[in-house]
Amino acid sequence: MGIKILIIGGVAGGASAAARLRRNSEEDQIVMFEKGPHVSFSNCSLPYHLSGVIKEAEELVLVNPKMFLKQYNIDARVNSEVISIDRNNKSVTVKRTDSGEEYTETYDKLILSPGAAPVLPNIPGIENVNLFTVRNVVDIDKLNQFVKQIDTKDVAVIGGGYVGVEVVENLSQFGYNVSLIEATNQILRPFDYDMVQIFHKVLVDHNVNLIVEDKVERFEKNSVVLASGKKVSASAVVMAIGVSPETHLAKEVGLEIGETGAIKVDKNYQTNDADIYAVGDAIEVYHELTHSMTKLSLAGPALKQARSVADHINKKTTVNKGYIGSSAIKVFEFNGASTGLNEALIKANNLKINYNIVRLILIDRVKIMPESSMMHFKLLFEVPTGKILGAQAIGKGDVTKRIDVIATAIKFGATVDDLKDLELCYAPPFSTAKEIANYAGYVGSNLLNGDYKQVNVDKVRELVENNNTIIDVREYDEYEMGHIKGAKNIPLSEFRERMNEIPKDKPVYINCKTGMKSYNAVMALQNAGYTDVYNITGSFLGLSFYEYYNDKFMNKESIVTDYNFM
Repeated sequence: MGIKILIIGGVAGGASAAARLRRNSEEDQIVMFEKGPHVSFSNCSLPYHLSGVIKEAEELVLVNPKMFLKQYNIDARVNSEVISIDRNNKSVTVKRTDSGEEYTETYDKLILSPGAAPVLPNIPGIENVNLFTVRNVVDIDKLNQFVKQIDTKDVAVIGGGYVGVEVVENLSQFGYNVSLIEATNQILRPFDYDMVQIFHKVLVDHNVNLIVEDKVERFEKNSVVLASGKKVSASAVVMAIGVSPETHLAKEVGLEIGETGAIKVDKNYQTNDADIYAVGDAIEVYHELTHSMTKLSLAGPALKQARSVADHINKKTTVNKGYIGSSAIKVFEFNGASTGLNEALIKANNLKINYNIVRLILIDRVKIMPESSMMHFKLLFEVPTGKILGAQAIGKGDVTKRIDVIATAIKFGATVDDLKDLELCYAPPFSTAKEIANYAGYVGSNLLNGDYKQVNVDKVRELVENNNTIIDVREYDEYEMGHIKGAKNIPLSEFRERMNEIPKDKPVYINCKTGMKSYNAVMALQNAGYTDVYNITGSFLGLSFYEYYNDKFMNKESIVTDYNFM
């Protein structure tokens, strides 16, 4: 005999749990409640409606209630908000948002998948602007309809997370004058500060008014006033500073809330009530690398959690190894992906991890292929074990392929030595014969073995200001197009004949375009008896991206004669 299962929330986690429950049993009665007018819509695709990539708002809806009923025999009820839970009588009270009607529904098992709501701080003057958030199809349709009617085309987006940046990109592509306001010193926190500067440059190259390290102080009529005193014109304001887990129902009925403020669940995603489960943005999960609880607003983990819940309800074995957090984003012509830990996360959580980094800039496919381009790659590994901790990639090509390899390696406990031996697919239109993951393994192993020393591009300004010895091993024409101020040019083609020009009694820092030629120069110097020599990893191309935005928009004196982005 089947049981009755109620699901609160009909998007990623809820809809996935419902479908898996039906695959597990034809006997169970499954009822799913969604307070909005749509179930199973593509949350992550919402911003792409603004640019017309997704032309009609209805295209965002993947499955409607009729299809759920016909194909899966699942009773999906839209415009139905669960307003209370009675744990003693195992029932919920449902309110029809379109009619106000209330009724009661009993359950044997209850799954909470309410998601998270956009954070809306109480900023003075908020009533003076046309304010929008992006959470569902109704939200994005309202925003899209409104901006099409405004005359000035000035839109401000507050918050530089994934949603904020995607909204900015899509509005900008459709011709709006967009300002992106971020209170901290960078957008897109899954990327370290040295990597995210690439995205800072991309945004300003596309005429986005990017403002960082400036907080919204108040709103005036159609404008945003910042702490610096700057005023930003805005006929529409999109608030995207983050989300807060929907926990009010859980709190009201005494379900335990975890240390992060989200719903606490066990390894099977059960709450402290054995008949109530929770999944998705509303819960906290175990981070496999920080060994602590965290909130993870990502669709992939929500779907995995939903499957585990459905299986546990149906007495199937489930596995929960924790999460590492893998994500990707498109910012105009550049793509980004990240997985695991980054330096900022390690420092923010005060993790006692001894680590080193690999910083590479490599061609993403055979150079003569017409669509080949440079890819920026950063990998973190533990010292002395070599265990891979995380990675980030940014470029015009397929960054997700590279980060997926690293994410898989992390889940299997791989080290940088393991990366050297990976056999990955190769053909000139797709990649190079030695892939980026292989190179990361080579470099990481060399660093782990102490074969040479390096400094990252974020340390170069300090080197210049302290008048350190920097040698540029690019050829003369490359050097003349732009170089580090004070750097001496000794091309690699002349390097062995001119080593006597390089001092042995002080630290020496070598750069080229990407760090490859300079690595060869470092090894040549070491073989000649030099002991205090460093490769500038990322080299001049990485340094140009790193310094550009701060030089141009934060009024810093440039440490390069000109930039090189090719």
